Amino acid sequence: QVQLVESGGGLVQAGGSLRLSCAASGSAFGINAMGWYRQAPGKQRELVATVSSGGTINYADAVKVRFTISRDNAKHTVYLQMNSLQPEDTATYYCYLNRSGRMWSRDYWGQGTQVTVTS
Repeated sequence: QVQLVESGGGLVQAGGSLRLSCAASGSAFGINAMGWYRQAPGKQRELVATVSSGGTINYADAVKVRFTISRDNAKHTVYLQMNSLQPEDTATYYCYLNRSGRMWSRDYWGQGTQVTVTS
């Protein structure tokens, strides 16, 4: 059992910045990838960025230059620094965590934090 709690969302003007945080609690063993997905109204949930326990990072093309994901493995916390925000970044952002062992794998999701960017 793992619980994810996001924070840092808010309302900003285009060009502004926000820093999202997600802290995991519960079982710490077997934590692999952590990251962020987002979902805008009427759209599918989509990948933003993920980082593995070994430091391998994947970004969506739309955010690759502007966003930076980082991770503190000791604190089981993942961050998303979002710069040069644009209205199209407006969405609910969900923290993601994968926990796995040799023969099993489980995904966990946070409750979401709202990011709104005005023009």
